[in-house]
Amino acid sequence: MSWILAFLGFAALIVMHELGHFFAAKAVGMRVERFSLFFGPMLAKFQRGETTYGVGPIPLGGYVKISGMNPHEEIAPEHAHRAYYRQPVWKRIVVIAAGPFVNIVIAFVLIWGLLAFRGPASDTTRAVGEVERNTPADGVLQRGDTILAVDGITDPDALALQVAEHTCEGEPTANCRATSPAVFRIERDGRVKTVEITPIYDPMVERTRVGFAFEPTYDPMPVGEAAVSSIESMWRVTTLTAEAIVRIFYDPEAREQVSGVVGSYDRTRATFELSTDRAIEILALISLSLAVINLFPFLPLDGGHIFWAVAEKLRGRAIPFAVMERAGIVGFGLVAILFLIGLTNDIGRLTSEGFQGR
Repeated sequence: MSWILAFLGFAALIVMHELGHFFAAKAVGMRVERFSLFFGPMLAKFQRGETTYGVGPIPLGGYVKISGMNPHEEIAPEHAHRAYYRQPVWKRIVVIAAGPFVNIVIAFVLIWGLLAFRGPASDTTRAVGEVERNTPADGVLQRGDTILAVDGITDPDALALQVAEHTCEGEPTANCRATSPAVFRIERDGRVKTVEITPIYDPMVERTRVGFAFEPTYDPMPVGEAAVSSIESMWRVTTLTAEAIVRIFYDPEAREQVSGVVGSYDRTRATFELSTDRAIEILALISLSLAVINLFPFLPLDGGHIFWAVAEKLRGRAIPFAVMERAGIVGFGLVAILFLIGLTNDIGRLTSEGFQGR
């Protein structure tokens, strides 16, 4: 079921993004020829009015084809006045920006809903809430276990620091095992027992860990406060996403942390197995990241189309299409590099780590 839920979540984000372009194009009078969920030749399709709707075989996105996206495209005379490049700049910007805007709205609604109706996590209990797959705690700890002590330390706030005291030999590397196990004293079904778990090093948090989280308690927020907090959280994620993308081009460690479609899908699927709330949080972050990445000013991304539309407005006349084609080649190359980095990392995690949770 988690596979289906994750697929539906990703498909919904894609559909809503493309529907943003679709409805905006219809609203400003452009002619939409095709609306496709996923890429490639349509496996199934139907015609409704002037638009063909269908589903492609490659689940990596989707697209809306608007007449006249290529200025050299041959268009029937009766449709020429509705072509994309014959529209005012403001209409083009509205249509292109509508897709990322929808993703931003989705992210806001999901985050706001979680804060207003569930609330942010507050004080934690001693009960284990999540055990991550393929981590040292997997198969040793269970959801509902009560952690009484780690190496004799009983303060819940100090347990993570105590686990981190168990380090790898020499310079730590990703997933290296600590030289000594942490001794957990737990209560399960009314019985107290002691188990040993050897932590592994996680470069994301720069310490060793065993792979579990306490069950938090939640306190719903007033709707207005939840809205403000949602916007603040989204801005923080936006800046971090933009910084992370820039770092990819000069920081090898940043490149190793990139996750592609496969990794994001698997992480969402795994999170559905643990908690629907957490899966919704991840979908909200993916939706926001999709908007941020799409707004980078490189063709064929949405931000590239917006950039050149604004450049045309400032210039006072159309930008030669040959210039945009050359810029598009560069932009496509950058997008392809990001995709390949993410895919390579995903394959590495899948074969060696099983997409371990962080």
